[in-house]
Amino acid sequence: MQIGEMKILVGSANRALGQAICEFMGVEQAHVTLKRFPDNEVFVKIDENVRGKDVFIIQPTCPPANDNLMELLIMIDAAKRASANRITAVLPFYGYARQDRKDQPRVPITAKLVANLLVTAGAHRVLTMDLHAPQIQAFSISPSITFTRQQSFLTISSASRMRT
Repeated sequence: MQIGEMKILVGSANRALGQAICEFMGVEQAHVTLKRFPDNEVFVKIDENVRGKDVFIIQPTCPPANDNLMELLIMIDAAKRASANRITAVLPFYGYARQDRKDQPRVPITAKLVANLLVTAGAHRVLTMDLHAPQIQAFSISPSITFTRQQSFLTISSASRMRT
């Protein structure tokens, strides 16, 4: 994939992280309008053409988890409706990851529900960091990639050495 074929969208959960990733990659963030209606509903508009592009949406689902997850889902749907070629949800923090098994009666497996929501919204891949348990990767129909902090540090260190 060439850089020109890629667009990086950044949600409101951690704009500084999104900016740092874009600077590291040497690409500009795609322009996205994110607004809240008076009743706190989320409005998303992708302000540039993503048709046929590989779109990466950076949005951790850290607290407030429900708000950030919903914003991510709406951003994924907007990219899908804008005819993005492939959508990768980048979740440095995967909310609800601790709810990954049915350990008592009448409880949901919420980590699986979140994986299903991501796929239903239109994500083709999910990129995460340090999942609570590896079985969460199996919950998603789409391919998922999980990095540990150590792998990320080694990748960044290698890339930094290659640039100098």
